Amino acid sequence: MTDSPAGNAPGAAGPETTLSISPEGAATIRLNRPERRNSFTDTLMESLLDSVEAAVADPTVRVIVVTGGERCFSVGGDLDEFAAGVFAPPHLSVEQSAGVLRRHARAVELLRSADAVSIAAIGGPCAGAGLSLAAACDLRIASTSAVFRTAFIDAGLASDYGGAWSLTRLLGEARAKELFLLNSKVTAEQALEIGLVSRLVDPDRLATAATELADSLLAKAPLALSTAKRLLGAQPADFGAALDEESLAQKRCAYTADAREAADAFVERRAPRFTGA
Repeated sequence: MTDSPAGNAPGAAGPETTLSISPEGAATIRLNRPERRNSFTDTLMESLLDSVEAAVADPTVRVIVVTGGERCFSVGGDLDEFAAGVFAPPHLSVEQSAGVLRRHARAVELLRSADAVSIAAIGGPCAGAGLSLAAACDLRIASTSAVFRTAFIDAGLASDYGGAWSLTRLLGEARAKELFLLNSKVTAEQALEIGLVSRLVDPDRLATAATELADSLLAKAPLALSTAKRLLGAQPADFGAALDEESLAQKRCAYTADAREAADAFVERRAPRFTGA
């Protein structure tokens, strides 16, 4: 397993995130500001983007786990930087500052668009931009100590990192509006109930559970997995167009060696051995 700060990417901003990649093809991106509860700064956002870009660019990576550790996923933006004017720098126009934020938001865009399946492993507080990051992942598991808030409104802000889009898609407009406009606290059990996360584990099992989930995904046929992610994440508004796209994608999978291997394994009552061919 390789382990490097900020994905070991050219021009990396520093060890605000770490990226490790297992020989099996699982990348783990860890937010690395525990003393500040993994709050977002410009430095961390640069580092996160570097790590995600490096993971997505690696052809061996098929699963990406994003975590902040057992104690805290991320509380969102660093309020000390907000108070110092860093988030709204006076030397930049609104449009210029929005351009910087949009470039940083490329990290969540890549998590959604990449062939690799992404997992958010959430321990402790998950709020603001941290919640947006988790919501952009394909799957979310959380420890029983996790707690969620949108946090934006009470900070005088609206949303970033795709939070409004992702949470509306995940939870529906009514629930997303409740969470954003009221800044309601959501416990781990409530998050499971409303579908924000798919499973809960004890805090000391979070890393293990994330690894087990990643391993289960790595055992599946690569093309089928990435194709299903694409179909589920970008469905056309028109049902007929969706059927056209789905039919073609299904047959592309059907003509692979992995599909034949799956059928043979079923008949022979054994575990399939997928190769990505």
